[in-house]
Amino acid sequence: MRILFLDIDTLRPDHLGCYGYPRDTSPAIDSVCRDGMRFDRYYCSDAPCLPSRAALVSGMFGIRNGAVGHGGTAADRRLTGAERDFRDQVDDHCFHRIFRRAGMHTASVSSFAERHSSWWFDAGFNECYNVGDEGLESGEKVLPVALDWLRRHEKDDNWFLHVHFWDPHTPYRAPESFGNPFAGVPMPDWITPDILEHHKTLAGPHSVLDLNMYDSNTNPKYPRAPGKAETMEELKAVFDGYDCGVRYCDSLIAQLLDELKAQGHYDDTAVIITADHGENMGELGIYEEHGTADDATCRIPFIIKWPGVKPGSVNTAMHYSLDLLPTMADALGQEKWGNWDGESYYPALMGQEDTGRDSLILSQMAHVCQRSARFGKWLYIRSLHDGFHLFDKEMLFDMEADPHEQHDVKDEHPDICAQGARLILNWQEEQMARSASTIDPMWTVMHEGGPMHAHTDLPAYLDRLRETGRGDKADALARKYHVTE
Repeated sequence: MRILFLDIDTLRPDHLGCYGYPRDTSPAIDSVCRDGMRFDRYYCSDAPCLPSRAALVSGMFGIRNGAVGHGGTAADRRLTGAERDFRDQVDDHCFHRIFRRAGMHTASVSSFAERHSSWWFDAGFNECYNVGDEGLESGEKVLPVALDWLRRHEKDDNWFLHVHFWDPHTPYRAPESFGNPFAGVPMPDWITPDILEHHKTLAGPHSVLDLNMYDSNTNPKYPRAPGKAETMEELKAVFDGYDCGVRYCDSLIAQLLDELKAQGHYDDTAVIITADHGENMGELGIYEEHGTADDATCRIPFIIKWPGVKPGSVNTAMHYSLDLLPTMADALGQEKWGNWDGESYYPALMGQEDTGRDSLILSQMAHVCQRSARFGKWLYIRSLHDGFHLFDKEMLFDMEADPHEQHDVKDEHPDICAQGARLILNWQEEQMARSASTIDPMWTVMHEGGPMHAHTDLPAYLDRLRETGRGDKADALARKYHVTE
């Protein structure tokens, strides 16, 4: 069996044609979707990059594997401790090793492990290829390595190839030569001039006047990622930059698929397309970032072309990305480890009814400290540290009526808020009861100064807020974070 795993960083499902996006961003991905199954309610449990892949690879929630942030103690997976065998049990039962155990030669083309000093990611691979730009590479550097691997293994069977493209990740970096296929195409119509004007009053990193985190500078190396957007035309450039990254990545995927077709192997190659997380594109007033525990950041695409999967089928049940590990174990006839948190949905791939999970708990500790409950049509968010966005401690959104999270309705639905809070509390207690540690890593992040991406010169940012007409937000942040000026 041949398996091509396409890991597309920062890919929102609702910016793909096969998920209903009106812009033509993804013809190659859409073609795979027609040949396989699309999952509509698929989420990473822990965001963003490092925590998401730690959960996927370990099959464990971040609260249990320990890797929930981008810096400090909680950016590292917990040591197993005295129970560790000759090899670490978590690595020995990780996602990539499932394919090795099934008799496959495994290879990865990715710079993720080096970017985040997360070398556990390479466990289970026979070969690892790193182009060396630590996640800032354009796919034009990744594609030749992947194509060369496919050509060298043309006559081989039983392989698993992981290919990681970063192109939709901020800073948006599609090559200048790619042009802008969306120059004359309107941006999504949910963003109105009134919404933009409101967003210009907001504070926090990657707010519309501070797209370069805490200032409005545009890096000349990455002109597709503007430093601010004060007009609708400038805001369109933000959407164009992201969508160009998606479309450029799709053009590279097309070349990999074409190679498989030229070899005569496309039909008998399983193809999996997914992402580590999505991207805030106006949700909660944030752009060009993946900084929250919500649908914008945590909902991801999942498309699978697999033997026995009905072409063009759609799965609407709720799943975590860490559910993929036990699913692949079932698909490949491998024993499942009792320490995984994932639940297999392999029967759903084979056309059986899938009820999925009743609710999901989403976590983000790199830009904010948030946990959220996703249940029914509701998204309930609790913020322990708001990343300087001045979020209320509780927020509630009706995701059917307001999919872009513009209207907090907690005051109208205190009963729903109570339900969401209870889901988070029950989940937290259940996970801590199963954890080898007595410490919730969220509190490790808090006690080490808060989320890494909120480590900044806050008084200097307050000065910037006042200079840009947001003095009320500066005063509110100064009070909330006890800044004496």
